[in-house]
Amino acid sequence: MNKALTGFVRGSRAIGAVALVTALGLTSPGVLATTGDYMERDDVRAFIDEAVAETGAPREDVERWIASAEYQQKIIDAITRPAESKTWGEYRPIFLTEKRIEQGVAFARDHADLLEEIERTYGVPREIITAIVGVETFYGRITGGYRVIDALATLGFDYPRRGEFFRGQLIDFIRLVDEEGLDIDRAKGSYAGAVGMPQFIPSSYRHYAVDGDGDGRRDLWDSQEDIFASVANYFVEHGWGQGEPVMMRVEINDADVDDLLNTGRDLKPKTSLSELRERGVTVPDDAPVPDDFEVMLFTLTDGDDVEYHVGFNNFYVITRYNHSVLYATAVWQLAQAVAAGLEADREVGG
Repeated sequence: MNKALTGFVRGSRAIGAVALVTALGLTSPGVLATTGDYMERDDVRAFIDEAVAETGAPREDVERWIASAEYQQKIIDAITRPAESKTWGEYRPIFLTEKRIEQGVAFARDHADLLEEIERTYGVPREIITAIVGVETFYGRITGGYRVIDALATLGFDYPRRGEFFRGQLIDFIRLVDEEGLDIDRAKGSYAGAVGMPQFIPSSYRHYAVDGDGDGRRDLWDSQEDIFASVANYFVEHGWGQGEPVMMRVEINDADVDDLLNTGRDLKPKTSLSELRERGVTVPDDAPVPDDFEVMLFTLTDGDDVEYHVGFNNFYVITRYNHSVLYATAVWQLAQAVAAGLEADREVGG
């Protein structure tokens, strides 16, 4: 590993905050469902009626797909203890490793021409796109081993806390059969039903995926053109500002700013640098935005150590991909490390 990357790994000691996740008990009558049992439930039969009406898919196909779905307890277990429930001190070592950085630099180098083209077209830096697929699937190596139909049925019918959301995802997944020619029986993804290298859930697939290679399909598994363009388009559609800053550390001193903190899923920028200064927070004089710009204020914790950071609009955009300051910080730091590695390559190459 070159010195630039080693220095980044050893020198980055940003500190992080706890994201709390409450695991609710399951009360659905189908909690012990197995293959085929879903078809015996009135709520599932009602869903099939809704899915057929909304998607226009043949009833016999929808019934066959749902009948084949298997309840997976390990999916429920996974969604009730996600990585985002960790502290930054626990979360960072998962994603900011020398191996992930080195392979991110190699990935960006291998796809340099395409990533440069996507950056020119969408204004999203190549290192950000690289970091997203690096955090999501280790550059396409780990795209998920669950059948998507099993994941969405399990969460839609047997996870009351977010059942409505995942039933909506299941309907969008059924729509993708016709729109993109997906094979429901074979399509695999994460425990939450996210698919392909960029891990789009079905609604994101339908609304933000792009046919980057012009073949008439949006393939998030095997087409690098579609994958990179889709990630960039997702960012643009959520307000990415080309060349704008992402995050910055501030010193809280003895200021009382609890009411200004963005916590949990409350991530929309809601305060300004001027308000932070008025509260006694030390904000760098060379802050990259005017004092009246709205920003997020959040903490990153590692043991007893706490750091305060502000996130600008582009940081908020990264949280639209995954609603977590831990996730957005990991993506940004990985992107910085990849950019540093690419710059070191250029310096060596002259």
